Amino acid sequence: MRKGQNPAKSAKSVAKPERITAAVLNYIPFLSGFYAEALDVLKVSLESMRDNPGLPFDLMVFDNGSCAEVRDYLVAEKDAGRIQYLILSEKNMGKGGAWNVILAGAPGEIIAYADSDILYYPGWLSRSVELLETFPNVGMVTSRPFRTPEEFLTRSLEWAGDSPEVQIERGQILPWEWFYEFSTTLGFSDEELEKIYASTQDFVVTYRGQKAYLGGSHWQFVTRKETIRQFLPFDMDRPMGQVRQLDARMNEAGYLRLMPSERYVQNMSNTLPAEFRSGQAKPETGSRSSRFWELPVFKKPLLALYNAIFNLYYK
Repeated sequence: MRKGQNPAKSAKSVAKPERITAAVLNYIPFLSGFYAEALDVLKVSLESMRDNPGLPFDLMVFDNGSCAEVRDYLVAEKDAGRIQYLILSEKNMGKGGAWNVILAGAPGEIIAYADSDILYYPGWLSRSVELLETFPNVGMVTSRPFRTPEEFLTRSLEWAGDSPEVQIERGQILPWEWFYEFSTTLGFSDEELEKIYASTQDFVVTYRGQKAYLGGSHWQFVTRKETIRQFLPFDMDRPMGQVRQLDARMNEAGYLRLMPSERYVQNMSNTLPAEFRSGQAKPETGSRSSRFWELPVFKKPLLALYNAIFNLYYK
């Protein structure tokens, strides 16, 4: 038999979520090797996200089976009120599985998704939402310009060519410095980056006084919940490597994928930027030893060995 009345019945109101949910996917299985600086990267990412975004948001973090130290940090951030929604998965569900939870469950009508290694600059959210709400039929806005594979831009280019209100520019528009700053975090050599830059081009559109690059990507984007839910569920049988499903589906459905003309985010990857280090010895840039290990004859087999060991223990 029940004893007394549930005190919740006397509550006169409930808290309402912010219009925007910033959703971060995190996975740090251990704090050594490739992941030696990953927790510090995560901390800088979340701190920079909250530093003058330009619009209010609630923060949701989905942790995909990280180690105890990382989970303890996230729980402490939740207890301190800096994370509004925290989901701790016992196992790594892969990016597709995590997306199915995050993108379906985020309470805001706008979702600002990101991987956990993104560095944010002031105004990142307000500028992205401005593009989202100015251009027609926008599927996603990634908060910095970078070179996007042209195969994912076909429908956006069709829209630009068929719209009399739109002016379009083509060519080498993205400065090399901006291209290099982002693309070097993806593991390419300088020689590979020079070839990619020389053989690809940018597409910039102007619509109702707003300028944007065509393109976007799965690692960071702002979208409407009603839009992104159309593409659920994602069926990915590997933890990584199939995430371009989203880019392809957005393009096939005819949604615009846009990027602002200025840089509002940067990919840190697994290395803390130098300006956030304090009292740590840093290797000399371009030293003879670092150049030696960057040679393909050594780098490729060592990375293959690392991946084999990682898969043996964590796949």
